[in-house]
Amino acid sequence: MGSVKGPLTTHVLNTGDGVPAARMALSLHRLDPHMTVWSLVTIGNTNEDGRCPGLITSDAFTPGMYKIRFETGQYWESLGQSSFYPYVEIVFTVSAADQSVHVPLLVSRYSYSTYRGS
Repeated sequence: MGSVKGPLTTHVLNTGDGVPAARMALSLHRLDPHMTVWSLVTIGNTNEDGRCPGLITSDAFTPGMYKIRFETGQYWESLGQSSFYPYVEIVFTVSAADQSVHVPLLVSRYSYSTYRGS
């Protein structure tokens, strides 16, 4: 994961403790429209600010359906806590090649929320 922002950004916040969700594993996938299967694009971890810069390049971020899988169960286990959700998957559509997308995740041990960020 590079330091370049890129066309896709995410920010994970641990709302239970009021801190960024640092070191959460995640993976980015793209749906193959012909075979209707998900293909792994990349994997990464959130940094100390709960962000994961450089997930995908502008050239590779083509229109289509994507998902980010956040490994929330592993994250809570690393903090010595249990959680209800072992992972969270957020599926979204990119309609234009020049589109920038921000996908925030607000997470606690027993709930999560997301929205289309800017």
